[in-house]
Amino acid sequence: MATIPAGGRIPPHNDDAERAVLGAILLSTAAFDEVTEVLRKEDFYKIGHQVLYDAILAFHQEHSSQTIDLITITDYLSGQDMLERCGGMAYIAALTSDVPTTANAAYYAKIVKAHSLRRTMLELSGEIKEKVFDQSTVIESVVDTFEQKLSDLQSSSGSFAEKYQEGSILVTKTVDRLQERAKHGNKDGIKSGFSQLDDMTGGFQPSEFIVIGARPSVGKTAFAISMAIDIAIHRKIPTGFFSAEMTAMAIMERILAAEAHVDAKKIRNAVLRNQDNLAIIDAASKIYEGKLYIQDTPNIKLLDLRSQARRMKRERGIKILFIDYISLINPEASPNVPRHEQVAEVSRSLKSLARELEIPIVALSQVTRDAEGKEPNLANLRDTGSIEQDADVVLLLHRDRLIDMSSQPDFRREEEPQVMISGFPVQKTKVIVAKQRNGETGIITMGFQNQLVRFVEMDRSEGF
Repeated sequence: MATIPAGGRIPPHNDDAERAVLGAILLSTAAFDEVTEVLRKEDFYKIGHQVLYDAILAFHQEHSSQTIDLITITDYLSGQDMLERCGGMAYIAALTSDVPTTANAAYYAKIVKAHSLRRTMLELSGEIKEKVFDQSTVIESVVDTFEQKLSDLQSSSGSFAEKYQEGSILVTKTVDRLQERAKHGNKDGIKSGFSQLDDMTGGFQPSEFIVIGARPSVGKTAFAISMAIDIAIHRKIPTGFFSAEMTAMAIMERILAAEAHVDAKKIRNAVLRNQDNLAIIDAASKIYEGKLYIQDTPNIKLLDLRSQARRMKRERGIKILFIDYISLINPEASPNVPRHEQVAEVSRSLKSLARELEIPIVALSQVTRDAEGKEPNLANLRDTGSIEQDADVVLLLHRDRLIDMSSQPDFRREEEPQVMISGFPVQKTKVIVAKQRNGETGIITMGFQNQLVRFVEMDRSEGF
């Protein structure tokens, strides 16, 4: 009745626990409900036990009003010509007479499940071994598959998952949580560092997929870096930052410019005064104490990104992940697959990854040329509509660009007062909350300092 041992060793199993589970569910409806929430027929090692368990489930589905017991199940098995495959009448009768107590059915099921997981791990290791020796297999695909299956195993190895929650208990938990938020502030979401945005969104929530879209040179990367600086450096919250467009060194130069209040062009060209050097050293000491982790692989493969993100979560405990940007991630799809389908695959995968890691993922995206010179909308997200569908929050950046008509003879332009912060000019930029699955939409006005490559908050007293 047992499955064939592999490599001369009998796979992990506990025959007594399997017999006790089967006996218990034949004797007790409560035991049946507890066990069937957790075990599948494949969790049983012996083939006969698999057949019997499957038959019990089938009988219950076909005759839900009929009590399952020794007589009804053996009659059902005989009618299906499966009684002997389960060991016969005497064997099934022994299952019910030998069960110590039906009260421990859930515990017996836990033992069966644990051994099933061990066998699954053995099968997985064998599968991985075969793929590793197959030279035609893409090794990155093997790694991603292995990590995903391990994650699935971890999810199923815990204690019994609750299939539902009682309203009276759930409402108590919810009210307690709301009171805790009111007393100590919302600690669930990761604050962006921009109070107006945080007031509207409540912060970026665990498992959310957030998209920031804009035309080139409007400041997508600068906006993401500005948030990462506040989160990782000012508040020391572990933060991951994947850049497929810029090197880690270039990103760090931007961070130094923003933190030290030194013109990024001066840093790039190494034209620094003594006071600039002092400011950079001071900023560097703060950054050194921060919790920012940067990955800068160009044209990064989707599988590699997922693997590296899991590693960051496992080793560094990141609480939020920024990705710059979606269109530069390589899904390794066939060249014949349309571009919009490739981007859709990346979008779905990032949303799934956010849920798997239980952290917010903030991904940057281009918007189409249709948005040039006007406020972008959700339809302008580039290459696919799936980004709009997958995202929990969509932020679109827009800055009015002045048309230079100074070459025109009749050109007259009234100079607007220049707003300065920290000695650097600020450009008015709109942050459009175009979608928020669990909240309001609207427009926030912020300031972009091009020389420092950073975003700053503004208030109406400063002309905004």
